[in-house]
Amino acid sequence: MAREILIQTQKGERLVAIVDNGRVEDFQIEVDRYQSLLGNIYKGRVESVLPSINAAFVNIGQGKNGFLYLTDVVSPFVEEEMSGPRKLIRRIFQKTKTEPPPAAAEPVKERRGKHEIPFKVGQEILVQVVKDPFGEKGARLTSHITLPGRFVVYMPYDQQTGISKRIEDGQERQRLREIMQEFNFVSSGGFIIRTVSSGQGKREMVRDAKFLYTLWLKINKKAELEKAPALIYEEGELTWKIVRDYLTDDVDKLIIDSKDDYERIRKFVQTQIGREMLDKIQHYRGETPLFEGKHISKDLQQIYDRHVYCKSGAYVVIEQTEGLIVVDVNSGKFKTHASPGEAAFMVNMEVVPEIARQLRLRDLGGIIVIDFIDMVREDNKRRVVEALKRELARDHAKTEVYKISPLGLVEMTRERTGKTIESISFYKCPYCDGRGRVKHP
Repeated sequence: MAREILIQTQKGERLVAIVDNGRVEDFQIEVDRYQSLLGNIYKGRVESVLPSINAAFVNIGQGKNGFLYLTDVVSPFVEEEMSGPRKLIRRIFQKTKTEPPPAAAEPVKERRGKHEIPFKVGQEILVQVVKDPFGEKGARLTSHITLPGRFVVYMPYDQQTGISKRIEDGQERQRLREIMQEFNFVSSGGFIIRTVSSGQGKREMVRDAKFLYTLWLKINKKAELEKAPALIYEEGELTWKIVRDYLTDDVDKLIIDSKDDYERIRKFVQTQIGREMLDKIQHYRGETPLFEGKHISKDLQQIYDRHVYCKSGAYVVIEQTEGLIVVDVNSGKFKTHASPGEAAFMVNMEVVPEIARQLRLRDLGGIIVIDFIDMVREDNKRRVVEALKRELARDHAKTEVYKISPLGLVEMTRERTGKTIESISFYKCPYCDGRGRVKHP
């Protein structure tokens, strides 16, 4: 079986499924009624500064003010001798009367306490959205701008460079460091080499870096002309992000049912990725919807179910609350001749891959508590946690897993950048206030 990217478009929404050996491993959805702000760059205006929580609220023209931790603020003043894009930072903080510090050979990261405020109310600042608005909260912002490309990520205000930790081969890391020396056309800023760069040629990576640097120059120019609050750069629709981040050498096909998007993707791939990828892009012309034709609709339906069953009969229950996600593991119809202790371990090991998969498919984030079946042996507990970490290593979102507590619970976190799949697809029932139960007569 093959690894495929399936993109199904229908009125008002776009659905993307990453299918590996006939099984959906990742799922993303974009609807016209809810447009993600993630990755967008705005020229905002500081509305208020709260030293007590070390944060500021910034008007970016989106109704709710964005939330900016002062620890996520790049100093608005830079060295006098810096040229090119970095001079813009001085210009967009026009309203401050504070004098810049003397030039330094290397940038110094300041430690900002509660009373060290880097700007004033009414000041204009360039910010990027790192987390979509959620509930009553506005967007989470940072002024550490990052521009992700296919092979590299450009950081205009950071002089440091790095290579993805997932590239472990020493010789390959050294080769990539040598390629980075070719990025000498960039007058300032730093780069991160993405995992997909492993094995890629110098020409493709240099082209990617040049594209991002040119894009940054355009962003700077627009930021100088616009008055806050204003949208300076829009990250783009879901289709382009998928092509950029997921269309790699291990993908056999990208199948899309929209003729217009098919043509646009081919043009994008030919100019930004390479002609060798064109043969992987196919236009679906079937009469049945793409997901039904590929027999993955049943897999996707599980995304909205509370109960998710495994082949052995064991199952997990997934509950979403305001503060955290709860995952409960149950043996169900699981049968074995092993001892109760070994049976518990076998069930826990079987559900681990499904738990990690469901977190990806549903795009669940924040604090997650997993209630595994109780195990007595410490080595079995350790093996279950290690297996969970291995499965989560495939996740594009950042995760952190802690050891099993005395109550048999695993606490973990998963990066949350936007709404969950369920919250995009459903709305709260106005009659039962979302409880979903009918009161007994």
